[in-house]
Amino acid sequence: MNKRNIGSSFDGWLREEGMYEQVTATAVKRVLARQVEAAMKEKNFSKAEMARRMRTSRAALDRLLDPEYDAVTLSTLRKAAVAVGRELLVELR
Repeated sequence: MNKRNIGSSFDGWLREEGMYEQVTATAVKRVLARQVEAAMKEKNFSKAEMARRMRTSRAALDRLLDPEYDAVTLSTLRKAAVAVGRELLVELR
């Protein structure tokens, strides 16, 4: 049997279905949440310490770290990056 690609790429299919932006945004948010959590562990920051450094509430930090919560703002992500000594780089296409 000859194996050839049939149809479009997964990205193409998501675009055809009108889901590309939402799926991409969710995936990026989940990656960033994991990176923030890893940086917190690397710096040995508790959630309370991280929230204090971000000048936000513990509840807001919990939302940032929740992979299912996708309404996190760039401002919050920037605060988290600064709090752990990193820089938030955003590539616009």
